[in-house]
Amino acid sequence: MATEKGQREIDDQKVALESYDVIVIRYGELFLKGANKSWFESVLAKNIKFALKGHKYDFQRARSRAYIENFENDDIDLIINKLNKVFGIHSLSIAKKIKTDIANIKVLASQISPKNGTFRVTVNRVDNNIKTRSMDIAADIGGYMLSRAVGLKVNLFNHDFELNVDIRENGYSYIFYDKINCAGGLPYSSGGKGMLLLSGGIDSPVAAYMMAKRGVKITAVHFYSFPYTGELALQKVKDLINKLNPYIPRMDLYIVPFSHVQESIDKNCPVEYAITLARRFMMRIAQIIAKKRGCGCLITGESLGQVASQTMESINVTNNVIDLPVLRPLIGLDKSEIVSIAQKIDTYEISIRPFADCCTAFLPDKPVIHPTIDKAIEYETKLNIDELTDKAISEMEIYSIYKTIFN
Repeated sequence: MATEKGQREIDDQKVALESYDVIVIRYGELFLKGANKSWFESVLAKNIKFALKGHKYDFQRARSRAYIENFENDDIDLIINKLNKVFGIHSLSIAKKIKTDIANIKVLASQISPKNGTFRVTVNRVDNNIKTRSMDIAADIGGYMLSRAVGLKVNLFNHDFELNVDIRENGYSYIFYDKINCAGGLPYSSGGKGMLLLSGGIDSPVAAYMMAKRGVKITAVHFYSFPYTGELALQKVKDLINKLNPYIPRMDLYIVPFSHVQESIDKNCPVEYAITLARRFMMRIAQIIAKKRGCGCLITGESLGQVASQTMESINVTNNVIDLPVLRPLIGLDKSEIVSIAQKIDTYEISIRPFADCCTAFLPDKPVIHPTIDKAIEYETKLNIDELTDKAISEMEIYSIYKTIFN
C-alpha cells in the first residue's frame, strides 16, 4: 500500500501527464471592433495559418484568444518567430494547458515554478462557473507553492518571476510566465488595398510596414531606369520584398521601365524641375496600376521636408495629377525614427547597399524646393505624356514572391 507521500507523488505525476504545451495568442485592438470583431478574427486566423504553412499543429479559437496546440516541440522557436510578425497579434505565451481544477492547477504551478526566488501569482478568471475570487485563487496557489519549496518568497511588487493563471470559459486553464510582445496592429488585408511606391531606399519599406500594420494589403511598384541603374539596384528592391514577406505576405512587385521618361524630361524641361516632373509621372503610372488592382490609395515613404521633393509645395504638385488619396505614414517622422523602424524589421542593411535608384539617376544639383502646379503643367506641354505613360505600362514586369517561394 502506498504511503501518503508516495501517493502524493503519484498524483503529482498524473497532473503533469494531463497537462501539455500550447501557445496562447492574444489579440490586439480587435476588442474595439464591436459587431465586426468576428470578421477581423477570421481574417487573423487565416493569416496565422498562412504564416505557419508547412508546420503540423492544431488551431483553436476562443473568446479573445487563439491557441496553437499539438505542434512539434522542435519547431516552437520557429513558430514563435513567425507568429511574432503576424499583424493583429498583441502577445504570445508558451503555456501549460490543463482542465480547470484548482487542486490540480496548484500542483502543476508548483511543478513548473522555480524553487528559489521571489514571485507573485496573477489569476485571470473568465470562467463564471468558478465562484472563488481571482485574488483568493491566487493566494491559494501561492500558498501551495510556498509549502512545496522552502526557497520561495512572495513579493507582489519586486519579484523574480510572475506565475500567470488564465482560467478560461472553455473549461481549461493556461499557466505561463512570460508574455512575448508581437507586431500588434490590425490583421493584414483587413483594411483595404494600397499601392506602394517602393524605391530601394530606407523609407518606403518602412512605409509598407506601417500601412500593413493598419491592415492595408500592399502591392508595390518600382520605377527602374536601366541602364542608368543596374541589376544590383533592382535586386536590392526584390530583396526588400523578400525581407518584408513575413509581415506582408504575397506582396507583388510591378517593375516599371522609367529611363525613357527621365530622358525625355532631361531633354525638354528645365533641370531643376526634373525630379518634380518625374514624380508626377510616377504618380500617374502608379495610379493606373493601382486602379487595375482595386487599390483605394497610393502609399509613399515621404517625410515632410526631408528632401527637396518632399516639401509641402512639392507634395502638392505631385498630388495634382491623380485623384486617389495618398497615404504617407512617415510624414511626421525624422530620419532617426525611420532608421530605427528599418533596423527593427531588418530592412536597413539592404536599403543602404550602394546601388542608385531612378531618383538619383538624373538628380540635379539644385532641384526646385518650391515648385508650382502652373510651372509643372507648362513644362509638361513639351512632353508626350500619354505616349510615355503607355510605353511604361506596356513594358512593365511583375515579380511575385509567392510564386518564387511556393512554386
